[in-house]
Amino acid sequence: MIFGCKSCVSLAIIQWMARKVFLGIRIDPELKKSLEEMGQTEERSVSQICELLLRKGTDAYKKAGARYLRANAIVDKHEGPTK
Repeated sequence: MIFGCKSCVSLAIIQWMARKVFLGIRIDPELKKSLEEMGQTEERSVSQICELLLRKGTDAYKKAGARYLRANAIVDKHEGPTK
């Protein structure tokens, strides 16, 4: 191993992480389990899976606007569809 190579990799990871921000959300346990299963299948972290899905969803919203949310309405088990 080249001297300093390991520290170069560590520095690159730190710099990459510094460009990310934290987003904490609460989700149903079933959804978390599904995300974990997807992560295992794809050999990715739950964070990476969530970022991919959020990015695809926001891209679709940018193209379709509010129609995207209406077509994919989130249903609350207690209150019915959200408005």
